[in-house]
Amino acid sequence: MVTQRGEFMEVAYCDAGSLAFLIGEYQIEGPVNAKHLEYLCMNEKMSNFRPPAQQKNALIEIANLPEGMVYISRHGLEINGYITFHYPDGYSRWSRHSAVLELGAIEISPDWRRRGIGAALLKKAFDNLKMENYIVVTIEFCWHWDLKGSGMETFEYQRMLAKLFGSAGLQKRATDDPDVTEHPANVLMARVGRKVSRDDVILFESMLFERNMAGVN
Repeated sequence: MVTQRGEFMEVAYCDAGSLAFLIGEYQIEGPVNAKHLEYLCMNEKMSNFRPPAQQKNALIEIANLPEGMVYISRHGLEINGYITFHYPDGYSRWSRHSAVLELGAIEISPDWRRRGIGAALLKKAFDNLKMENYIVVTIEFCWHWDLKGSGMETFEYQRMLAKLFGSAGLQKRATDDPDVTEHPANVLMARVGRKVSRDDVILFESMLFERNMAGVN
């Protein structure tokens, strides 16, 4: 349970086979398995990327991936927030790097924003020691941002995301990746785990700009 100072207590959640954080009116869990997700429903306003039912199916698919990790916030049986991790899609340049894991999406229902859920999801995810084996990247596309619902302007929203992801150790990185350069507000952020080898770090640095990728296949 949470005190007025925002402190929380960690408890076991047997059905999910994971640990759950009880934070006020919501729980943070993960990584959750696909079977657990099947018994839950999505908040009806979670449609930033796709309709709620389709998004639930997408979470189940990610949870079934060998490397896939899904962390959720829920109220009762309703998911009101999530964050996902998986290997980059094959079309992405980052799929050429075996140590890169992509933070694919983070979404919080409009009904549950400004309660610290995003930060709690990130903390839970990066408390997982497996993350120290990866270079975690995220590409934030401005066309997915809820500017209307947040009341923010584009670059104000970008700064908010940078601060949020920065709380988990991700940092902005310059790149000529076309997915990022397509719009000046798009941003690449990355976090290098403590157990990532020096060679993997050097390779990642060389891949930031395509002109350095001649030897990467």
